[in-house]
Amino acid sequence: MTLYAELHRHLGGSVVPRILWRYFQRNSSDKISQFIEYTDFEEFYTRKRNTLDEYLELHTLVESVQTEDSLPYFIYRLLRGAYIFENLAYLELRYTPYLRTPEDLSQSQRIDLMASIVDIVGKTSNSLKYPIVTSQILCMHSRLPYEVNKAIVDLAAQKREYVCAVDLAGGDRYYRERLDELVKLYEYALSSGIKTTGHVYETKDGCYQELLPHLMRIGHGIQIPLLYPELLPDLAKRNQCLEVCPTTYIKTGTLEDIRQLKLVFERCFDAGVDIAICTDNAGLHNVRLPFEYENLLTYDIINFEMLQSCQDAAFRHAFAWPYGERPASILNDIYSRNNLK
Repeated sequence: MTLYAELHRHLGGSVVPRILWRYFQRNSSDKISQFIEYTDFEEFYTRKRNTLDEYLELHTLVESVQTEDSLPYFIYRLLRGAYIFENLAYLELRYTPYLRTPEDLSQSQRIDLMASIVDIVGKTSNSLKYPIVTSQILCMHSRLPYEVNKAIVDLAAQKREYVCAVDLAGGDRYYRERLDELVKLYEYALSSGIKTTGHVYETKDGCYQELLPHLMRIGHGIQIPLLYPELLPDLAKRNQCLEVCPTTYIKTGTLEDIRQLKLVFERCFDAGVDIAICTDNAGLHNVRLPFEYENLLTYDIINFEMLQSCQDAAFRHAFAWPYGERPASILNDIYSRNNLK
């Protein structure tokens, strides 16, 4: 059995439609009162959106119910599906902890509660019977104040047993007016020994070269090989990996045809830039990681050799994978030793 690493999955977008529907039925039926039956909800939840902003609005639907009390429910089902249906050996979950705190509290109170959210996600993940190595990436948010984003970086530094990195999310078109501030936050994170990734070059609105030197991995980054291939040699020198999430670009209207990704893979491979294939929001898409692999092969975007290289890169660039090799190599060593007996 081949085991995989998933480097880019959002906690809010990871809940598959059926699980979310059942939760709403039992706890918040008003949120689904507009839908006559489940199939109507699934169609609404997973359909293609026109823009990234419209797509991100769906996150608020899930964030509002991922509270201290309900997070174990969602984490358990997420990891169960990841192990049984996706063969994941490693999973990095990313989210903004501030957005899991009660909205009726003051900003300072919500900041204080973020540590509890991180603890709940971490302890629940570690207490389950499924053998998946997990870690958290805490997302700064383009629409949150500087004080909150700095507190998120501080929390990442304080909770290293559960947190492996920080990210920047929330819609890339909103970065421009706060770019100096965001650069300072990344510099602060790196100076504190925190690993970094960030949602940049996902859309044509998110191309900020100023942020690239501060990222160890690049969230999406597909516009670099598509529009700015001259930047690829610098990415290769910095050993930066793109977290490419194929279905996302169709769901957000960023690409019209998934086959446009063929140029992304070809140019990155030619330049020596690693790609990790990811799901981003497996629940919103109703698509699991092995299907992302299969889809890329079916459309002749990559071949099997390229797929294996991307799978190797995912483990190599994983922020908290504790072993020097991917699971397949470890299992092959065990198999070889047993055959020599």
